[in-house]
Parts: sequence; C-alpha cells; structure tokens
Amino acid sequence: MRTPRFAAALAVALAAVALPVTAGAAPTDGISIAATPTDQLRPGDAGAQIVNGERTTVREHPFVIAGMRVGGGGPQGQSCTASVVGKRKILTAAHCMVDATGAKSYIYGDDDLNTPGDETFRTAVASFKTHPGYTGSGGWRTGYDVAVVTTVDDLPVPESQWAKVAGSGDSALTQPGKSGLSLGYGKTSSGGGSGELRKTTLPVNDPNSCQVFDIRVNGDLMVCTGYNDGRTANCSGDSGGPFIVDGVVVGVSSWGSSGCDRYSIMARLTNAMGDWVRAEIGGTQPGGFGVALSPSSGKADPGKHVSTSVTTTAAEGGPEKLDLSASALPAGTTATFQPSSTITSGEVAKLTLQPSTTTPPGTYKITITAKGPSAAKTAEYTLTVGDGGTTNGPKPTATPNSATVPPGGYANATIAITGGTAPYRLTATGLPHPPMFTPQTVYPGRTSRMTVMGPYQRGTYTVTITATDTNGRTGTTTYTLTVR
Repeated sequence: MRTPRFAAALAVALAAVALPVTAGAAPTDGISIAATPTDQLRPGDAGAQIVNGERTTVREHPFVIAGMRVGGGGPQGQSCTASVVGKRKILTAAHCMVDATGAKSYIYGDDDLNTPGDETFRTAVASFKTHPGYTGSGGWRTGYDVAVVTTVDDLPVPESQWAKVAGSGDSALTQPGKSGLSLGYGKTSSGGGSGELRKTTLPVNDPNSCQVFDIRVNGDLMVCTGYNDGRTANCSGDSGGPFIVDGVVVGVSSWGSSGCDRYSIMARLTNAMGDWVRAEIGGTQPGGFGVALSPSSGKADPGKHVSTSVTTTAAEGGPEKLDLSASALPAGTTATFQPSSTITSGEVAKLTLQPSTTTPPGTYKITITAKGPSAAKTAEYTLTVGDGGTTNGPKPTATPNSATVPPGGYANATIAITGGTAPYRLTATGLPHPPMFTPQTVYPGRTSRMTVMGPYQRGTYTVTITATDTNGRTGTTTYTLTVR
C-alpha cells in the first residue's frame, strides 16, 4: 500500500495583454477570449506555453482538496480545486458545480492524482449552494462565481487547519499592490499535463489594467491577479482553488484567457460574497467568535447621535481580544465605542454614531468590524440621517466630462455623486463596450473612476451615466467621447 502523499497546487494563468487606460493610448495587443479554468479547456485553444509554478503538498496546505467529476478531463476525473472550510463544508467556484456535468466528488490527501491510490479520503457531494447572484451556466462572465458544497462524510481535516475565508471587512487584502498564493491541481499549460498540486505567487492588479478580454473584469466582484505575459497563471483544473493573502482566502479561481497566458481572475470574497460564504458555512470558521448589532439600524438628525450595542460571542476555543472599528461613515460622522474599542469576545460594547451639523441627509450603510488574532468579522448598521434624503434623487457629475481618443483608445473620468440615499450604483449606456466603474458601488463622500474604451469606428459618442440610490431613484449626467 502506498504511503499517502500530501499536496498543494499551482495556479496557472488565464491572462491577457494589458491595454493602457490613459486617454489617447491604443491597444498594443489583441483582446483575449475568456474561458473558465476547468477541464473543458481544449488544447487547441492556444499554444503550449508552460505556466510556471512549483510543486507543493497537502501537508503544507492541509485545507486543499481536489474536485472530481464523472467525465472530468484530469487524472481520475479531476475537474476543479477547492478548500475545506468546515466539518462537511467545501469552498469552490459556482461554475465547477453548475457549468460542468457529471456526478461530483472530492479526493483528499493526494499530491499527485496521476498515481491512483495515494489519497487518504474520498467523499461524495450531498448538496451545494451557489451564490444567489450567479446566473447559471456561463454566469462566471458576470461574477458571483462562488459556491459552498456540503459533503456526505466528515472531512479528515481538523478545525484548526480549515481555510479562513475573507469577508467585507477584509477589503484591504485585495488592494492593488498586495500579492497572494494560488493553489490548484490544474494544467501547467493550455495543452499540458495536470493533476499535480502546485502553487504560485500572483500580484493583485488594478482591474482597470486588466481589461484585455472579450468580457469585462468587474472589480466589484472579481480580483485581477497575475501578469499579462503568461509567466505564471491559473489554467484548466485550477477553478475553485483558493487565492490566499496574509493567510486568508480572499478569492476563488474563476476564469482567464483560453490560452492560460494572461491575467488570472478570481471571484472576490473581500465583500458581501465572502459574508455570504461565511453564513453558508454556518459559523464554523476557525476563530469562530461572533459579532452582531442590536439594533442594527437607527436614525439621528444632523448634530445629534444614536447608539447601538455591539454584542460578541466567544468561540469554542475560548475568548480572544477584539479590536472594534467602524468604516464607510457618512461625511462628518464620528463613531465612539464604550467602554473601549478593544474588548474580549463575549463582552458587549456601546457604539455611538454622531453625524455633524453638515452631514448630508441620507441613509448610509456602516460596516462594524471586530478583528481578533484568528479572524476579522463584520456586521452592518443602517444609519438614517435627517429625513433620509427622501426629497431628491442622486446627482452624478463627471470630471472631465469629455475626452478625445484614437480608435480603441482609453480615457478616464472621476464620477462624484450628491443627493439621494447612499450608497449608489453606477451604470452607463452609449458605447458598444460599457464603461467600467471602479468601484461600481459608491459610498458617501467617495468617488468612482470611470474608464471608457473608444469604439473602432470614428465619431462622437454621448455616454449617459446613471446613478441609482438605495431607494431606486436615479439621476443622470452625460460624457462626450470623440474618436478621431
């Protein structure tokens, strides 16, 4: 009987050639065709450029597990990669469960699936849930490509070794300039072998620099990682694998280019998607302390204040010290924790929110974060200031409000919004390729950067920018793009 071998994985790239996002810049390379990094990638889609990485082991990354399916293209039917996040819970990509046919199962404890018999455990899928925003087969193109799987059997991974999942309080972990570890059992090139657990380090990029595919990289729902020259990236079979920054899973391998030679796109977890994953896991995350607000909403006139209780519960492993903070505060609003912003899990703190006399009326979503040694968890408070901004809708403005570019060139503008009830969601019409907003959801006192791509047909185009507030009211402004 072979000794079980433990493994971790390479993330091999599905990237594309970066197009400059400055006005007047022309693309230097073509647009890549986007594809999911599953076993359905065809070798004929691109040349066999090796995507670098290195062998690793399950012993080094004990939460990594291989996703299998009947008819899967990898060794023993390997199709995707995943992470153990609970006693019977696995985190993977939604398209691994919806887009690929065939009965699904998981193999644990094998560093190389090309040698059957090395695994320590195999279990079938009892059920799974995809994010409510995932639109079904092909939904990875628009985002929400994440799923939580429940297995038939208990997984042989101790709680202390389960993967930690990011949430909306961890947005700093996916800021451009950070870098993370990608793991997977996928191919080492678009036409190469697969089944070995590998790892690679990928930088986090500004999504504006990653608009090199035939579909848009949505920075609100996706993390653009890797490089534009194919030096290392995710490939077929790496789908669903973790992207880890500072010990936390901040993304799930989702898609890239059909040639595995450009940027690797991850489903973002440092937002409400991660909060959804945590809820589906059921509070079984490592360092499973809890945080809640009572009440979770309130109203204060400008210059007045309102209070709520921040209630925490200790994990089974015992109490730990927590640092409390509040973010996404409306302009001029202060947040005070009593008796202190540092408490021990199991204790209660009083939070007082006080808008200033100049804070605009509106309804605001405030994020309360409790950060401990094991994890950071969040709760949301809805603050209504004054009349909630019920009389006027949002008013967006674009600065500058026009630009001139060559065919296929790029230009940027800053979008600011006043009035209405924050936060606001931005959309636009008037171009063959819709503009990209970073971020697409704008919170009080903040702005968004709009990036537009000039059509290849010369002429003057009027872009209508629409801001929609939380009450469904809309406001518009226009932006003129001249292609010469």
